Amino acid sequence: MDMNEIREIFFQECEEQLAELETGLLKLNDGDRDPETVNAVFRAVHSIKGGAGAFALDDLVAFAHVFETTLDCVRSGKLEPSQDVLKVMLKSADVLADLTNAARDGGTVDESRSRALVKELEALANGEQPAAHAAPEPVAAKPAVAAAPAPTDSSGFQPIPFSFDDFGGEEEEVLMVAPTYSVTFKPRAELFSKGNEAALLLRDLSRIGEMSIHCHTGDVPTLDRMDPEGSYLSWTISIKTEKGEEGIRSVFEFAEWDCELDIKLAEEAEADDERPMIPVPFDLSLLEDEPVIGDEPHVEMHVEPVVAAAVAAAETATGVMQAAAAASARAEKKEAPAASAAAQANAANAANAAGQTIRVDLDRVDRLINLVGELVINQAMLSQSVIENDNNGTSSINMGLEELQQLTREIQDSVMAIRAQPVKPVFQRMARTVREIADITGKSVRLITEGENTEVDKTVIDKLAEPLTHMIRNAVDHGLEMPEKRIAAGKNPEGTVRLTAKHRSGRIVIELTDDGAGINREKVRQKAIDNDLITADANLSDEEIDNLIFHAGFSTADKVSDLSGRGVGMDVVKRSIQALGGRISIQSKPGQGSTFSMSLPLTLAVLDGMVVTVAGQTLVVPLTAIVETLQPEAAAIHSFGATQRLISIRNSFCPLVDVGRILNFRAQQANPVEGVALLVESEGGGQRALMVDAIQGQRQVVIKSLEANYMHVPGIAAATILGDGRVALILDVDAVVGASRGQSLRQEMSLAS
Repeated sequence: MDMNEIREIFFQECEEQLAELETGLLKLNDGDRDPETVNAVFRAVHSIKGGAGAFALDDLVAFAHVFETTLDCVRSGKLEPSQDVLKVMLKSADVLADLTNAARDGGTVDESRSRALVKELEALANGEQPAAHAAPEPVAAKPAVAAAPAPTDSSGFQPIPFSFDDFGGEEEEVLMVAPTYSVTFKPRAELFSKGNEAALLLRDLSRIGEMSIHCHTGDVPTLDRMDPEGSYLSWTISIKTEKGEEGIRSVFEFAEWDCELDIKLAEEAEADDERPMIPVPFDLSLLEDEPVIGDEPHVEMHVEPVVAAAVAAAETATGVMQAAAAASARAEKKEAPAASAAAQANAANAANAAGQTIRVDLDRVDRLINLVGELVINQAMLSQSVIENDNNGTSSINMGLEELQQLTREIQDSVMAIRAQPVKPVFQRMARTVREIADITGKSVRLITEGENTEVDKTVIDKLAEPLTHMIRNAVDHGLEMPEKRIAAGKNPEGTVRLTAKHRSGRIVIELTDDGAGINREKVRQKAIDNDLITADANLSDEEIDNLIFHAGFSTADKVSDLSGRGVGMDVVKRSIQALGGRISIQSKPGQGSTFSMSLPLTLAVLDGMVVTVAGQTLVVPLTAIVETLQPEAAAIHSFGATQRLISIRNSFCPLVDVGRILNFRAQQANPVEGVALLVESEGGGQRALMVDAIQGQRQVVIKSLEANYMHVPGIAAATILGDGRVALILDVDAVVGASRGQSLRQEMSLAS
């Protein structure tokens, strides 16, 4: 693995850390004060800083260092995470993401914005950390240990200059009359795999007394024999504390089972080991003022990201004091730090052992899914051929085909599960969009997300970002009122935007709700008249007026701004959703807000369908939309109005829809008694009974895009290839139900084209 591949792994891990950072800050913003949440936020920034240092990403390291310092003030209780503080930190998280993207893609970041945030972060840290809380003078007066060689004990071990400053440690005064204990601490690999860190444990131990430490590196193997997930270091600690053995053990309370821990009074331990102990230099300004990376001396105990851990392990293996001498020479020559060759090699080994997951190129998964689709088609063709030539259906070939069908289905399910991803990454990106639009418009907005772990095909997720961004912008800019107007209306000055995802009837439903003023239907209607979309005497329902906003070029903005007024937005949303085989609907109440609901397929590859015949044409109806099938009886059919008909189903009436008539396959309505009714349920349209001529059977079909190969056809979602080689059209149930309620399929086609 070359350096470019290791670098790519680092940036992939940065995406995970940035997501963790965003999640933690939003939890804090919602009032969560769990210390573990604060620690998770701190670790995310610290890990990004550590990994960035290995690649000499100075801008990223410098900003992360300031950000980390302020977060450490929150973690230590010196800074209260108020709404104003968290607002700065959320903006800082955005800049950290921008710096990461710029480092990866070669872009630029607004320097004025990053500098302003650095000043704000420093002000927050300094305001809560007055000079009186500085480190004690005796420690501060110690010379920098990196510039001078340390003594070597009789065993050949070299004491490691160590600081807990990077982990938020602070020293506390202890009485000199307290007893001294000798502690031997050797962590096992299980300690790190469970999220514990030796450095944090040692930091906590330093808080209960005056401590000296000796690190044993004799068990560190050569790089070619090193296990990236192994544990090779151990420590002997001398600590003077009034807390006693019980206080020392309390520090290791949650890690004692995953380490070797021995605690003795100093007098008892002298006979076992008489090597001199070196006091811990808590100041180490080398690490605090100028981040030291590459071959320079530092002790990174984090196991995340893998690159940072690899660099730390490599430095330990090559000898800390030799690295210190190299660091001193480099400081004099002002050379730029760089990752060592040993670090690169060890990072490669760590990348190969990154747990029970693998990273696979998406193109390979796409190709596998396409092959599975072809397998489904060929299996259907083979089954059709056997059925046509074997009437008794009992041959061994037929039995083998049934097993092949079951095996094909299991393969298809497993392959589709590979592409199933939670919508959380897309939802998290929307949080930044809300913050930015709120700042531009001067509004106070809170985003609430639900169902972030709802899984859907990766292809669908990738194409959700653009329409969701447009909808978020529209909700904040047009939907929510200014704070003073909300107060006058008796509302909370802070507007709420709620983004939810859930599975329903084999589809994913994403809803965006705001508690704003709702759609101003009078204004929408007048704009539509001015734009010649409707006539002045047109009689439209509220729903039809709401749907006018989906027309291309339609906008209710009074003037063009950076956010709106050009008529580009909601028409793009509808086109994007339709391209995914989905539909979008609106529900709005004046003064209470609006809800935009998107219904999307879980996958764009394969679906289970009912193959039916309509006016000599073969169609496929998605099985997830069908509630039941029934054979209509003459007594159950009732006329309604001039052309409408109802069917009685268990003492209730349901509209009967002739699919052939809706799709213009025939000029006159067919006789319901001669056909079959499919009771379906659609988003926003309730139940309808779709009348077809006959049912051929149930099939698993491979979805083929009709738009990509031909053009958009109203009422048709996609196409497929049947077992006999014929092309069949997949019915868009929602569009057909909408047409039965008076919506024009032709109008929908012109909007989507």
